[in-house]
Amino acid sequence: MKYRRFGRTGWQVSEIGYGMWGLAEWTGSDPDEVWRALERSVELGCNFFDTAWAYGEGKSEALLGRLVRAHPEKRLYTASKIPPKNLMWPSRREFTLDDCFPPDHIEKFVHTSLKNAGLESFDLMQFHVWEDSWVEDDRWVKKMQELRGQGLFRAVGISINRWEPANGVRAVRSGVVDAVQVIYNIFDQNPEDELFPACREQDVGIIARVPFDEGTLAGTLTRESRWPEDDWRSTYFVPENLNSSVEHADALRPLIPPGMTMPEMALRFILNNPDVATIIPGMRTVKHVESNLAASDKGPLDAELHAKLRPHRWDRTPKEWSQ
Repeated sequence: MKYRRFGRTGWQVSEIGYGMWGLAEWTGSDPDEVWRALERSVELGCNFFDTAWAYGEGKSEALLGRLVRAHPEKRLYTASKIPPKNLMWPSRREFTLDDCFPPDHIEKFVHTSLKNAGLESFDLMQFHVWEDSWVEDDRWVKKMQELRGQGLFRAVGISINRWEPANGVRAVRSGVVDAVQVIYNIFDQNPEDELFPACREQDVGIIARVPFDEGTLAGTLTRESRWPEDDWRSTYFVPENLNSSVEHADALRPLIPPGMTMPEMALRFILNNPDVATIIPGMRTVKHVESNLAASDKGPLDAELHAKLRPHRWDRTPKEWSQ
């Protein structure tokens, strides 16, 4: 495992981190296997773990706290997220700070998440949705400064809405956030346009989420793929999205070198970008942990393959189903 500097925090975080959404919210997760996967990730050098209250209403946070307590000898970086008060993902332009993150709500959920995890503090506390217009309302800034001053977390971040990377540039340039979490992968290259340059200017840490495009870049989806009704993917992969996603993934298959898988290619594509501090794939099995973390050892893709993948950029805009 290789490590990268996490912006101005100076933390040295694993290039491949751990996205913990699927551990509590997706169907088909086996609790025992999930725990073995988490343990194996630590053994292989993963030290950055991203969770949220919304991932099972604290269940994922509890798993992270358990993992930290199981490894007092390790420096594991913990990140969680405050849910919007109206519990609506993604946010919309018309939502105000009072709709999503009034100061009393921020304080309540910072304490709730710490209680769920059984931790005294998190390393990173993030807003789970974001609107750049909120930069003009400094109540959230003052509340976060107050809570950070109490030692409840060490850094502040925002998690940017799907396919809206520019809707975070003002927050970054304001100088009041230490980290951004954004979708970045072979298809979603648009954070490079405005967001990543702003992060370089302000020395803000970048977390790349959804490296497999919710499964599309895992190479396992077909037009016949289906999920249980209580699995969020059943509403995300509506026919309009599923069919187009499969088409885009199929177009990549001829480019996969012998001996390489599509998921490995997807992760190593992201590693080509030095702006990214850590990538947080969701991993629910030991097999997935071992294969994904191995991407760090193999390093970025060679320049020729990386150049061939660049034209597969797929610019999308939020839809009713895109969540």
